[in-house]
Amino acid sequence: MNNSIAVQLFTLREECEKDFYGTLEKVAELGFNGVELAGYYGKDADDLKSTLDRLGLVAVSSHVSLERMEENLEAELEYLNKLNCKNIVCPYLVEERRSEYDQLAKFLNKAGERSLQEGISLSYHNHDFELEKSDDRSHLERLYDETSPEFVKAELDVYWLTLAGQDPVDWMNKYKGRMPLIHLKDMTTDEEKAFAELGTGGVNIKGILDNIEQAQVQWMVIEQDKCKRSPLESIEISINYLKDALSNR
Repeated sequence: MNNSIAVQLFTLREECEKDFYGTLEKVAELGFNGVELAGYYGKDADDLKSTLDRLGLVAVSSHVSLERMEENLEAELEYLNKLNCKNIVCPYLVEERRSEYDQLAKFLNKAGERSLQEGISLSYHNHDFELEKSDDRSHLERLYDETSPEFVKAELDVYWLTLAGQDPVDWMNKYKGRMPLIHLKDMTTDEEKAFAELGTGGVNIKGILDNIEQAQVQWMVIEQDKCKRSPLESIEISINYLKDALSNR
């Protein structure tokens, strides 16, 4: 597991917009060996694959909006196949669609089955609003209950679970074997509960790392939605903490 650390490039969105390939070089220099894409910045898939290969980076997964999946899943799968990217992730449910979990489950099941035909796993990434309950189940539990574990995987986000008052370790145990990816981020212990570098906040990172292998997580993905310092500085702090924590277990 020590070598399976990626960064969600949404963290570096401003840097990527200015110089996508230059940012990838800096990510590789920091010791990451994978990236989770959040857009392709107009790059040709073959050219991007060549750049990633040169830098020793793996395209671990790609966050693709639900709307984009609905409109043109085939084009996304074709692009990801050229990158040899094995995961596609639905990252967010816009507010006006948060009464549509039944419809979402049906679509994700269908899209996940089609993706798997191309050797790509589809996952759903949570925020905190999916932890609201309806009929004694959270929306997130309902979504996973009503989809096939074969076709729809979980990319659990430990910050959002913690913010919603949940223990990420409980969720890792519940969905073990169904979560190829996990989002690692920390949260400040003050009233702001802001995004924080790993090891500097109150999220139970140690407990999460102790359960990574048991949960059969394939890639740990560092993300920090907003940074109070340079995002590159933030992810450097996080990866150094993560590597130290993993080596000292």
